[in-house]
Amino acid sequence: MKHYIDIQIKPDAEMRENVLLNKVYSKFHKALCSLSATDIGISFPNYKVKLGNIIRLHGSENSLQKLQDTNWLGGLSGYCDVSSIQAIPNKVTYRTISRIQSNMTDAKLRRLIKRGSISEDKIKGYKAKMFQQGLDNPYLELDSTSTGHKHRRYIAFGEFAQSITAGDFDFFGLSKTATIPWF
Repeated sequence: MKHYIDIQIKPDAEMRENVLLNKVYSKFHKALCSLSATDIGISFPNYKVKLGNIIRLHGSENSLQKLQDTNWLGGLSGYCDVSSIQAIPNKVTYRTISRIQSNMTDAKLRRLIKRGSISEDKIKGYKAKMFQQGLDNPYLELDSTSTGHKHRRYIAFGEFAQSITAGDFDFFGLSKTATIPWF
């Protein structure tokens, strides 16, 4: 993972920053799926409370070039400034960027009720506990192409490390073990 591409989101009156970020991320996911690419990771270098307006893609020069050759941004390219493929700086730290999920959700509660695994008097307790354990991580709101439903993909930022940990990324550019350069 020696190279990167920066994609700066340029919102306007028609397209707010968060909506545009969600759309670009969805296109990125589709491109990774079509390429079956597990060697491209993603980071959000302007992350503070929100994910920010820059998406940084990390990978080998060859993998990033294959991605760019697909013209994966399509019509959204007018809303983005895309850098050329650049070399990672020498002095960087590393971290994981992964998905985090709540283990208590409405969908899980519905499944418990449907199969009779939870009694009526325990449902209120489950709901109260579910709201106490809510996630406050930044998230992307994505449209499922298979069901058409919206779902949130909460993002977790790992601790900083001084060395890289190699590994594969999922088709969302995330990994619980593989690190990306953070700069």
